Amino acid sequence: MTNIRIKAVDIYHPKTARTNDFYLKHFAEKGKDISRFLKMMGRESRYIIEDKNENGLTMAIEATKRVLRQVNMSGEEMDMIVFSTQTPEYTFPTNAILVHKEIQGKAQTICMDSNSNCAGMLVAVEQTCRYMMSNPNVKHALVVGSDHNSIHCNPDDEITYPNYGDASSAIILEKVEKNTGFIDSMYYTDSKDAHNILFPACGLSNIYNPENKPKDMQINWIPFDGTVCVPPAVSSIKSLLTKHGLEKEDIGSYCFSQFSLKNIEVIQEKLGEDKHKFVYVGDEFGYTGTSSPFIALYKGIQSGKIKRGDHVVFWSVGTGWQIITMLFKY
Repeated sequence: MTNIRIKAVDIYHPKTARTNDFYLKHFAEKGKDISRFLKMMGRESRYIIEDKNENGLTMAIEATKRVLRQVNMSGEEMDMIVFSTQTPEYTFPTNAILVHKEIQGKAQTICMDSNSNCAGMLVAVEQTCRYMMSNPNVKHALVVGSDHNSIHCNPDDEITYPNYGDASSAIILEKVEKNTGFIDSMYYTDSKDAHNILFPACGLSNIYNPENKPKDMQINWIPFDGTVCVPPAVSSIKSLLTKHGLEKEDIGSYCFSQFSLKNIEVIQEKLGEDKHKFVYVGDEFGYTGTSSPFIALYKGIQSGKIKRGDHVVFWSVGTGWQIITMLFKY
């Protein structure tokens, strides 16, 4: 039986790490105490781009080169390149085309950008897996997720500015005739409060307005209950396991959105699961957006927590909002 497995995963992050002290001082000077918020979100440090030559595209290129080196493959062996981002460095051409150029991809490569916000890389992997199963010409696919979040945050906003970090993850998907890889996925979408988070705040059609201030073009975040996505997350996970005849004891690890440690803890409690199965990296990386579940996967593999043959549950939530839950046999 044909399946799509994760052949390799790698990451890249900038050199500069900012601890909570930087943000606590920054907001204290504005008369705000964000210590409780940082604890709830699970933040301790995050990597931030300071080099003017770095951006979301350069991070993605470096993560891509690392994952190719890891398995001794070349760009010419990639039949498909999908670039997931909500902060594209360019919209003309696609960032996938620019990655293709850097790794010297072949002429027959399918290249496309994808955006499902913070759920983006999970959606891109899921959609690529399903496409690979239907296209006999695609044996290997590169999916790279990269958000340059920090530059788009309003320094006066205590929700986004101290929460986000910058990083990228790249994975290689491979078509195999083995009982492994992608199993299934579920989506849940609730769009009634779709305007709670907007970027750019003014809309692209207004970015050239000379009266704009930086905040008009940065992320505008209206506070809301971030735990609203928890019940459908729990329901989706339980439904996927039941559908495929699995119990929670069969799951080796959970790689979730790293947006909120509190959300992860609540989901873990409602599932009645062992907290050690949940890979958390948001204390080191901050919230990296689209790439965060796969940075968790990478760190889980590196630590030995995730091994070949393990069942892994992925989950993330995107602005608007939409969740995706995905079941894999790694």
